[in-house]
Amino acid sequence: MAPEGGAVRAGRFFGVYLLYCLNPKHRGRVYVGFTVNPARRVQQHNGGRKKGGAWRTSGRGPWEMVLIVHGFPSAVAALRFEWAWQHPRASRRLSHVGPRLRSEAAFDFHLRVLAQMLRTPPWARLPLTLRWLRQDFCRDLCPPPPPHVPLAFGPPPRALAPKPRAALVAGKSDRGSENSCTLCARALQDEEPPLYCPHSDCPLKAHVICLAEEFLREEPEQLLPLEGQCPCCKNSLLWGDLISLCGMSTEEEEEDSELEQEHWTDMLEI
Repeated sequence: MAPEGGAVRAGRFFGVYLLYCLNPKHRGRVYVGFTVNPARRVQQHNGGRKKGGAWRTSGRGPWEMVLIVHGFPSAVAALRFEWAWQHPRASRRLSHVGPRLRSEAAFDFHLRVLAQMLRTPPWARLPLTLRWLRQDFCRDLCPPPPPHVPLAFGPPPRALAPKPRAALVAGKSDRGSENSCTLCARALQDEEPPLYCPHSDCPLKAHVICLAEEFLREEPEQLLPLEGQCPCCKNSLLWGDLISLCGMSTEEEEEDSELEQEHWTDMLEI
């Protein structure tokens, strides 16, 4: 279990959150959304549409962000998770999840859907973290999350700058000028940043697909690795840690912020 208020891993932050309405007139309403900055996003919701909040939450606050799932490898992955959580009956991956019962509160229904999502491919293989931002709202999920999905508590996690990757690149560049994949020996392309082993003395730098195939040798039926052994230094590595060490530019940060603004799914009823 992660320590309360602990920082997230370095790299880009993509989260899907659950809001709970504290307004007595609308108490019990919930809202699912995507964010790259949890603290800013909840302020936007409580500020209304003029402040960047969503249509479905405007004028119904105050809203409290009680839960967030983070660790998605990309904004697209997080947005797909968000859509499925908002519309489980429309998602072919969640056809096994029963509809909301008449006696079931919206909050309880969304936790039931979330529990199933964390156990359903492809989400079951992502390096996600389930974080309760309000511990008084915490409930045990049934079924529980997979063993590799930690449970954390505390305020919205801090998005860390991708300094570790820059340090890795600088350190490994001193070991040789060859810009080739350690595994296939083919050239590394600038358009696709390679993956580096986080251990400072390890020379590994590889194409994403090459290292994924190496990690999936014992699970050939899977598409996404969970963890594996570094082919160079033999240390155990989590796939999510490797992906998170890929840095991002200021332009990418701005694009991510634009993605969390109101989009077409806000106009659909849950």
